[in-house]
Amino acid sequence: MTVKLGVNIDHIATIREARKIREPDPVAAAILAELAGCHGITVHLREDRRHIQERDVRLLRGVVTTHLNLEMAATKEMTQLAIDVQPDIVTLVPETRQEITTEGGLNVAAKSEELTALISTLRNNDIVVSVFIEPDTEQVKAAKKVGAQFVEFHTGKFSNAFDMGNVQEAEQELSAIQDMTLLANKYGLKVNAGHGLNYRNVGHISSIEGIEELNIGHSIIGRASLVGMERAVKEMLEAIRLAERSF
Repeated sequence: MTVKLGVNIDHIATIREARKIREPDPVAAAILAELAGCHGITVHLREDRRHIQERDVRLLRGVVTTHLNLEMAATKEMTQLAIDVQPDIVTLVPETRQEITTEGGLNVAAKSEELTALISTLRNNDIVVSVFIEPDTEQVKAAKKVGAQFVEFHTGKFSNAFDMGNVQEAEQELSAIQDMTLLANKYGLKVNAGHGLNYRNVGHISSIEGIEELNIGHSIIGRASLVGMERAVKEMLEAIRLAERSF
């Protein structure tokens, strides 16, 4: 099974918000990414609205023809917005206003009671729910317990180790992701993965059997700023397809 690609377009909005003007438009970026062959569009509507805005999410719901993945904090406000907008899937993520980017997985085990209620509300409104977690046994079991249908494994530690040339650590993180993918599948959970993946390291993750989709943003948007969205997406699709495992 070929792993699918979800393109996170947050940083198109980051460029726009640097000037607080109308362009570049993340909605246009989503259309171009889909035309280039991606399988889904991901956006993170943060509570501080630092890049993606509510307007973007509502417009994207009307134009995305693959599937729309809304990353969001596990709050009542965001839950109501998701119910109003009806994305195809919601991914619950940890969120800290001071962070530059998401720094780790959601501690589902520590918040099981509140997450169970929130996930039940979303699922009762026909929204598929994923939780963004570390590749850890306790968190996988907790994800099943709270009613998530997907887990998305945080690949940031693997990506950082790979980019720093720390082969031993990268191999350990890769092994953990592989083992937890097997465990998640055993529990009936579907598996996505993402964070820090780029054209050099993505093949290691895309070669893991049982992973359905990779969500990649910064690397693609950075490449697109130089060569265009269509080429950047197609090159990532090719890197996923090649699935190189050698360090």
